This record gives sequence, structure tokens and C-alpha cells, in this order.
Amino acid sequence: MSEPITFPRPAMFVWRFSNHLHVRLRTLNFWRWLGVSGQLLAIMIVYLGLDFQLPAGWCFFFIALSAVFNLILLWSYPQSALLGEREAVAFLSFDVLQLTALLMLTGGIENPFTLLYLAPVVICAANLSFFATAIMVALSLACIILITLVHEPLPWFESKPLVLPSLYVAGSFTSLVLGLGFTTVYTWRTAYEARSLQAALAATQEVLAKEQRLSELGALAAATAHELGTPLGTITVVARELERDLPASSPLIEDVRLLRSQAERCRDILKRLSNQRTDDDDTANRLPLTALLEEIAAPHQGFGIEITFEPNTQTEPTVRRSLELVHCLGNVIENAVDYATARVSVAWSADPDTIGFTINDDGPGFDLGIIDRLGEPYLTTRAEGQLRSVDQPANAHAEGHVGMGLGIFITKTLVERAGGRFEAGNNPSGGAVVALTWPRALLERKPTRKLAEAPADPV
Repeated sequence: MSEPITFPRPAMFVWRFSNHLHVRLRTLNFWRWLGVSGQLLAIMIVYLGLDFQLPAGWCFFFIALSAVFNLILLWSYPQSALLGEREAVAFLSFDVLQLTALLMLTGGIENPFTLLYLAPVVICAANLSFFATAIMVALSLACIILITLVHEPLPWFESKPLVLPSLYVAGSFTSLVLGLGFTTVYTWRTAYEARSLQAALAATQEVLAKEQRLSELGALAAATAHELGTPLGTITVVARELERDLPASSPLIEDVRLLRSQAERCRDILKRLSNQRTDDDDTANRLPLTALLEEIAAPHQGFGIEITFEPNTQTEPTVRRSLELVHCLGNVIENAVDYATARVSVAWSADPDTIGFTINDDGPGFDLGIIDRLGEPYLTTRAEGQLRSVDQPANAHAEGHVGMGLGIFITKTLVERAGGRFEAGNNPSGGAVVALTWPRALLERKPTRKLAEAPADPV
């Protein structure tokens, strides 16, 4: 048996550093050079242009310290290096502390450039884990409190000293903290959803790749039969010639007959393989719709849940065995069997443009709290050995089945990518209902790829 596919799932809250999230050093270096340039320009304008008094020597020292730190990183790491979370948090922490030192020398919380505290936190929230972001937020808040309590006066005209009201300072502190919190949460949540979607799409591609590999095994067998048919035919001809030329009393006659019979047996096996599920085999790849539904549902029978197929008086279409259709319907039927109490029904309908499938179960139905979010990646209420309803015991099909929340997402993605529709809801009489609609032309289209016919027996 092949190993089951496992997919990385982004965690909502992970209280440790992540091993798969990284930041490119080039990005941090670029923003640090940008910060150094801006800080240097601001100090020169205030100190030389406006002639405000401030400890310019210490200010230039901390700016130079940031520049030297960047040069050390450029010398120590290649620019294409990916920094782990610990390194990224350490480097961003240096930026926060350097900014804190400058603000303490130039007015503290009264300095309008306190807004720059958002930059390292936003970079962290957009690229790193919740734990790393929480560390950065905690450090920034501690530094904001520090510059509020301990700082040099804000540089200003000596003839017109600026004294800001305490209420205004408190408002500035509050707005900065609230802005930091809101920006961090929004940025991290947006980045988390983007990573989740990317991981789920990668999972979808891997599922389809696996299905494609399984489908191509039949074609590989046919190609193998085609290639081996001729040399095995030659071996059979030579064996027959040897059998005819050897006298009946020869001690080799039985060996030659055995060689001929085994060569013929190999050719018969390869001939059968060449006739199995090639792309031009209508029996295997094009079949009535009900027969395809029964084939898809077959692996989910025998678990104490009855799967029925609703009768339909319409002319039954003949469709091809599409990998996407097989995977989507199999996924929905499996879910229905997992949650059903006793029965799952499958129905189809057709019109000139579309073919629709409806799967009903008699289980507890979808939770009202998530029904509007169906189709989002990693959305699941299934826990190990349990179903949606704690009052309903897990059946044999669902027992031990831990949901990852990717099944409905993959199904919806494949259906919509094919130009169809995915709809899910609850029956008024109880149970869940899922409806899939596919373009009819897509399901009835004949495959264009064909394999060469197996060679005729040269004997």
C-alpha cells in the first residue's frame, strides 16, 4: 500500500518558534538601510536646519551603530540567506531597541516618529509565527512605556518652550498602543489566511498528482506490453523451431517446450494488460453515469450505512471517468457516510448544459456556526473518533478518522476550477445536503490521447 499523503497545516496559535517560517536577510537589510537614511536625514534637519538643541553626538552614535550592524550582517551572511525565526526576532529586536534609544534622546512619547514602532512589528506579523509576533509586540510595548517615563525634552525653540498637556501625552500613548495592537492583529491574521490558502492549494495539487499517477499506471502497463510483445514473440518462434528440430529422445526437448510455454504465457499476460483501461477503452473510461456513481461509492459501502441511488427517468448520459469528478464525489460521499445515521442517497440530474449531483445524509447536518464558511481551508469540527454531534456515535467508517478540514476545500476548488458550482446546506427534514454541478460538455468530452495498439502475434 502507498503511504498516505500528509499536508502541513498552519497552526492558529503556536507557542514556540516555527521551523518552516523564514525571512530573507535581504529584506531586513533593505529596511534597516532605509531606516538609517531616514533617521540621519531627520536629525540633520532638526539639528542643522532648524537649529534645535539635542544630544546630536549620541544620536549619530546610535544611527552609526545600526549602520555598522547592517554591514556586519552583510559580511557574515549571503544576501540570499533565509533567517530562521530566532535570528529574525533577534535582528528586529535590535531595531526596536535602537529606535527606543533615539526616541529617549529626542522627546520620547512626544516625538511624532514613535509611529516607527509599527514597522518591525508589522514585518514580524506578516512573515513569522504568532509566538514570534507576540515577543515583538511585548518588547515594543515595554519600550513605549519606557520612553513615556524616561526621555529627554522634545527639541524645540528655546524662546518658545513646548509643554504638552498630560492628557495629550496620555492620548498619544493610548493611540500608539491601540494602533500597534490593531495593526499587528490585522497583519498577522491576513498573513495567516494567505499561508493557509497556499498550503491548502498545495495539498489540492498533491492530491491530484497522486490521482494522476494512479490513473497512469494502466497506461504504463499497456506501454510495457507493447514494448515487450515483439521480443517475447521472437523467443516463442525460436523455441518452436528448436522443438521441431530436436529429436523426441533429446534430453533438451522438455526444457525447450517449457521455455516456449512460459514465453507464450508471458505474452498472454501482457496482452491482457494492454487491454486494461487505456485511454481509448470506452468500457473503462466512458460509462453510464449511474455505473460511475456506483463505482465511486463502492469503497464506502459495508460500514453500516446504506448508500442508495435515486431513480431518474431522464436519458442517462455517458461520461468519461474524470479524475476531478471521481475525487470530488468520492470525497462528498465519504463525508456523508461518516456523519450519516443509517442512509445516504445519491441523485443526479442533467440538462443540455450541466450535470448535477446531490448527496443527502440523515445525520445531524452541518453546524449552523460554520455553514456559511464551508469551503474555507482547514475548517473542520471533526475530532479524533468523534463526529459533529456528540450525541451520535462514530460509525465504523469514521472511527479514528481525524478531519484536516481540506476535503470540502479541495472539492469546492476543483468544482469551481472546472466551471461548476458547489452548494451545501441542511435539509428541512434533517441531515446535510451537498450539490455539485459540472459542465456537461466537460464530462462528456472524449479523451484525445491514445496509445498505440499492441503488436500482432508474429507467430
